[in-house]
Amino acid sequence: MISKARIGWLLHRIARKIWFRAALISAASVVVAAFAGIVARTVPYHFTGDIGQNAVGTVLEIIASSMLAVTTFSLTAMVSAYSSATQLATPRATQLLISDRMSQNALSTFLGAFIFAVVGIIGLQTRLYGGQGRVLLLIATVLLVALVVVTLLRWIAHLAAFGRMSDVIDRVEDAAGSAMQAFASDPYLGGRPAIPVPAHARLVRSQTIGYVTHVDIGRLAALAREHDLVVHVEAIPGTLVHKGRPLLHVVGGTGECDDDLSDAFVIERHRDFDHDPRLGQIALGEIAGRALAPATNDPGTAVEVLNALLRTLSELPAQAPSADADLPPVHVPRPSVDEMIRAGFTPIVREGAGEEEVAIRAFKILHALGEALPHAVATTRALAHELRQNVERVMLDQAALARTLAVYEEHAR
Repeated sequence: MISKARIGWLLHRIARKIWFRAALISAASVVVAAFAGIVARTVPYHFTGDIGQNAVGTVLEIIASSMLAVTTFSLTAMVSAYSSATQLATPRATQLLISDRMSQNALSTFLGAFIFAVVGIIGLQTRLYGGQGRVLLLIATVLLVALVVVTLLRWIAHLAAFGRMSDVIDRVEDAAGSAMQAFASDPYLGGRPAIPVPAHARLVRSQTIGYVTHVDIGRLAALAREHDLVVHVEAIPGTLVHKGRPLLHVVGGTGECDDDLSDAFVIERHRDFDHDPRLGQIALGEIAGRALAPATNDPGTAVEVLNALLRTLSELPAQAPSADADLPPVHVPRPSVDEMIRAGFTPIVREGAGEEEVAIRAFKILHALGEALPHAVATTRALAHELRQNVERVMLDQAALARTLAVYEEHAR
């Protein structure tokens, strides 16, 4: 049995695929072009003007030839943006660019216009349309041209920023912020807080190797109530599992439903941003680390990433919500605050110690995080101390070193 949450998650994943909208609009184009002649026969009003086949066919031929070129250009631009993001930012951002709605809408519209024109030309050549049908086909063609023009203008404006560094940072920040907000509102994914696992609990191990991207707590809850079990989840989204690592521990039952319990975990080769708040911080840290590499030497990007980390990490809850008595007997661990913060700051602390502006901004951001998240003060102070040690070791300019350490001392109080 698949829960409603799993179905909703699957539909959401499918809707973001690049082929989904293209297939949907292409199918609609075929239906409109093919049935124009059939629908025309049911229209009670008869158009007095007569439109020849050549008049509509010429327009459709122009659309078919031009849309094929525009579709090819759009694919080239999208692939170039993916490559640029992979090389300059982080490969983890590519999945966010692929799911970009504007680029998907543009590609789908151009492909749909091409298919509409081809089907329309075939219909004209096979005498599918009468006089009424050609009029309706012309009206649909005019509307399609207007849609293509508007989409093309929006697509050109979108390409000005698509795949650029600032665009990639914004997309990763938005994905990280959404995941962090979801985590803050429900850190246990609908289950109960984790408790110590009894020694007699039964292990349910993974049968594949990969990352957990989704845990169907609803299915685990239904199985736990049906078989009178207490489930202790071990692998949350973002966890790398293998055949020797347990997915969960089970108290009660005889093991007849262990396969059903393991089916509640979706395991894929790559991590996903949706239910993995740590991945957004990791991706931001990777962008900053690559920008601070000697071959790139772009401290400004690292500063922008630090600002993004402050905004996303500020969404962390001050404390976990208390358990509700109505919650299912499914205990779920939550990532620690230390893991969250270190995921984004570790590359910056390691690579940014030699850049004065980066180190100074990092000290200020860590201090701001400590004030916004009192329960994270120990982590932010530890990171600031590590950064200071790295600064003293690698910063050669004594004046810059003095200014940087002065900022550290000011915010270390």
